[in-house]
Amino acid sequence: MPDIKISSYNVNGIRAAERKGFSDWVRSSQPDVICLQEIKAVEEQVPQEVLDLGYHATWHSAVKKGYSGVAILSRMKPVSVTEGMGLDWIDSEGRVLMHEYDDFKVYSLYLPSGTTGSVRQDIKMKFLDAFNDFAATLLEDDKPVVLCGDYNIAHTEIDIHDPVRNKKTSGFLPEERQWFTEFLELGFDDVFRKQHPELTDTYSWWSYRAASKERNKGWRLDYHLASKNMSEKAIEAEIERDYDMSDHAPVSVVYRF
Repeated sequence: MPDIKISSYNVNGIRAAERKGFSDWVRSSQPDVICLQEIKAVEEQVPQEVLDLGYHATWHSAVKKGYSGVAILSRMKPVSVTEGMGLDWIDSEGRVLMHEYDDFKVYSLYLPSGTTGSVRQDIKMKFLDAFNDFAATLLEDDKPVVLCGDYNIAHTEIDIHDPVRNKKTSGFLPEERQWFTEFLELGFDDVFRKQHPELTDTYSWWSYRAASKERNKGWRLDYHLASKNMSEKAIEAEIERDYDMSDHAPVSVVYRF
């Protein structure tokens, strides 16, 4: 198998992203697998330009229209596809999707945000507990796996532009960061950080307010979390911040099999 480039990208609406050049990015970046989050569409609403890119595509939309949703586009035809985690309260929001290939599995994940208030923050923490149990079972299989997506958590102080002022903000709360640490201890690696252990001021999300991206006032919220036998295959990792199709940037990793 040649090198495989996997990109994870919260597009903040696939229709809006296409208007801002999504297909142009795909043709330029040439990912083999694209994990999308927050597609905010059902398959019938996906722009034809995206469908014409020639990828095998699976769309897992939320029941609520114009909300959440994940997708995976891949050059290789998957040998199996699984939508959801088997929990209705999660699966109805379109947050978890898996493609299995001959040599590895890839998940596209959109973890809940808690920024709208305590109710959603409670749901976020409940999701994290459920996802922890789910991910632990994935490591029982020897097949390499990578969990790509928007985790809505900045893990460490170098993953956020202002750790002091944001220490009580959803996405950088102590209990969220502790969950992230313990999740990695299950047996996963943060692939970008493993490739760039000391790299600072490198983010994947910027608020649309106050020229945040121009001032690089960002958060690293998007990750490839991989099993050890997957992360050891990573040879390059980058955040493609030069594109402006969303408030997020694609996080792309090349794996050598």
